[in-house]
Amino acid sequence: MKAFRRLCIAVITVFLLMTVILNLFLVGMKDRNEGIYRVEAKRLADEIAETGEFDLEKYPHITGVFTGDELYRSDEHYLIIEAGGTLYRVEYTAGNGQSSIVVINCVFGVLFLLVIGLLCYIRWHIIVPFSRLNDVPQELARGNLAVPIPEEKSRFFGKFTWGVNLLRESIEDSRKKEITMQRDKKLLLLSLSHDIKTPLSAIKLNAKALARGLYKDEEKRRAAALSINTRADEIERFVSEITKAASEDFMSFEVTQGEAFLSVIITRIKERYAPELAMSKTEFIIQKYDDCILSCDPDRLAECLQNLIENAIKYGDGRRIEISFDKMDGCELITVSNTGCTLETKELPQIFESFHRGNNADNVQGNGLGLFICRRLMGLMNGEVYADICDDAFSITLVVKMA
Repeated sequence: MKAFRRLCIAVITVFLLMTVILNLFLVGMKDRNEGIYRVEAKRLADEIAETGEFDLEKYPHITGVFTGDELYRSDEHYLIIEAGGTLYRVEYTAGNGQSSIVVINCVFGVLFLLVIGLLCYIRWHIIVPFSRLNDVPQELARGNLAVPIPEEKSRFFGKFTWGVNLLRESIEDSRKKEITMQRDKKLLLLSLSHDIKTPLSAIKLNAKALARGLYKDEEKRRAAALSINTRADEIERFVSEITKAASEDFMSFEVTQGEAFLSVIITRIKERYAPELAMSKTEFIIQKYDDCILSCDPDRLAECLQNLIENAIKYGDGRRIEISFDKMDGCELITVSNTGCTLETKELPQIFESFHRGNNADNVQGNGLGLFICRRLMGLMNGEVYADICDDAFSITLVVKMA
């Protein structure tokens, strides 16, 4: 708010200074114009005195020269000069400098009022509503989901407040899902841990009996060994369940299947990354494509492309990133490729797993979830994704069904 006040003061000061400077300039021009006709009259008197005649075309500010009985009778602006012992009435065009100054000042006054009105409008409809929302993102970042979000009827912030409310609801839902998932996993692990104790105790008893030679009969020793093996299989099954529970989806994805033009999605990607890549001098190529309607969630498909381009920026050599297109069996193939690939071909089957990071990610920050998210989202949109390495270029292709 203080910065806006300073801006208002600066704008008003500059406006007033411009008005003063322009008025001084106009006053100077007015005085100069009013003196021109006197100079021309003096030149006219000299010409008449020398030649006895005159040419009005030489004097643009003089409209007529008269002498005789009605020397002083005229409704025009005039002055009396003497040339060769004769008096002449010289009529001239009067400057309208004063009226011009008044008109220009009136125009500046109207503009000044418009500027003041615009600044007031910006203050009450943009600055003040935004200041009421200023603390909301900080409170959400701190985990305060109960922060009040004032409703704004302003068309500038109505959609913003609606979006912030959606964000808060999404964070709250995610927190609830996370708590439920953590509780369920904890209960499962506790239950499995308890179930493991029974076969483990049986294994220990049979192992001690065999170690001490308590079973003299070969059949009993064989039965004890079989019991140990059976109990070990039970423990292995429990461990598999624990592993499965630990590797279960820890992220929930919501997809709203619909239809979208390919050009709309590519335009979003171009507007998002073209300026950034131009600044880093990375060649960003979008091949020609035939526009078509895709069966997808446009926001999720754009998210997949963003993940692929972010990976290309992080793991490529910064020379070129390219988006190419193809069609096959009623599907649109969108391929994002980048130069400078150092990933080994044997790692391709694992790159779509959660938290997997290739051997080229040693000095690059990340969590290994980008391609995992792409695979999940494409699966939910009835599409596919696959990767390939050709020469030094790494490419990932999204297979999207056409509507």
